Amino acid sequence: MDNTLVIATNNAGKAREFRAIFEPKGLTVKTLADFPDLTQVAETGTTFTENATLKATAVAKQTQLPVLADDSGLMVDALNGEPGIYSARYAGDHDDAKNNAKLLANLQGVPAAQRGAGFHTSLVLIKPNGKKLVATGEVRGEILTAPRGEDGFGYDPLFYVPAEHATFAEMSLAQKNQHSHRAKATAAMLPQFDEWWEEK
Repeated sequence: MDNTLVIATNNAGKAREFRAIFEPKGLTVKTLADFPDLTQVAETGTTFTENATLKATAVAKQTQLPVLADDSGLMVDALNGEPGIYSARYAGDHDDAKNNAKLLANLQGVPAAQRGAGFHTSLVLIKPNGKKLVATGEVRGEILTAPRGEDGFGYDPLFYVPAEHATFAEMSLAQKNQHSHRAKATAAMLPQFDEWWEEK
């Protein structure tokens, strides 16, 4: 088997984070951008793990390569866990600025003490033969009243991690890769990854 792993995303920021993890292992990381003819997968699951599994399975079937899909989202306490699985399409499909504006509007007047939130990631690895590995990660923080920082993507400029005195958008990639929900899910997955990768 060649050493190609497909990350089921068109998000350049996400791809960069995963490349930093897998390229040192000698893997070639490709993304959906390398396979422009793939059929779009409908994310009809009711949980992050279901959506990631749907995505990974469909892409593995079409590319005949091992695939890593993740479904991540922001769950805001004061909004009963919204936007949750709809995080990327909260106000418009993958429109970060609109999504952030809608989140701030919905939290208008909510005091700092009640702006707690969690970022969740479900990672699903699937081979064309259906062999699967699942890992999850979560990080707690709070939602600011205005964006801070230039890096990151999605809700990163609003997600403040008190222990680091910084939003995800103010952190370097290395720092974010130590603390993020995606990093935690990846850390949970890595001890099992080599065995999954080697198994036929």
